[in-house]
Amino acid sequence: MALAHKILTLLNDCPDWESYVVITPAAEKTIELESDRGLKDFIGLATVAFPCDDIGAAIASGTFETEGMLVVPCSVKTLAGIHGGYSDNLLLRAADVCVKQRRKLVLAVRESPFSQIHLRNMSYLADIGCIIMPMIPSFYDKPQSIDDLILQMACKYLAEFGIDMPDKFKRWPNCSENPIHSDSGKSSQGD
Repeated sequence: MALAHKILTLLNDCPDWESYVVITPAAEKTIELESDRGLKDFIGLATVAFPCDDIGAAIASGTFETEGMLVVPCSVKTLAGIHGGYSDNLLLRAADVCVKQRRKLVLAVRESPFSQIHLRNMSYLADIGCIIMPMIPSFYDKPQSIDDLILQMACKYLAEFGIDMPDKFKRWPNCSENPIHSDSGKSSQGD
């Protein structure tokens, strides 16, 4: 939930972007268990927050244009619902809309280890164009704290939608800026 909160916080600094948030009952419980923030803190960061049972919400329609959807965290239950087209709540319906309209759908899958069922579901969704991005931190940026890890991951998810935060997101350095050489002075790639 810390990652979802950071993403919403960063989006508030992007005046050209709006966020439409759906928080499932399971996510509400996860906020309670894993966060020192309350549900109102998450809802307050959203441009619009929809109740999970509001199947008539704007994001449930393919005619309501969006850049896509990020599901963070994406439980394996939600993953299975998206895989099966089982749209019994607004989150699943909005994801289904992204699939059918061929809009970007990024899934921050939360589970470890993955079972064969989880992997099959992810493989199928990747085959139809979804982006599977489990919540796996990077370490090339040399994070000094949990907050650094969360910020880097949040920026990585937002970059999938073309939201670039160069002052916060540390990308892999350009090879010409940071060449790797062997002891002999030759490039490690050989001759």
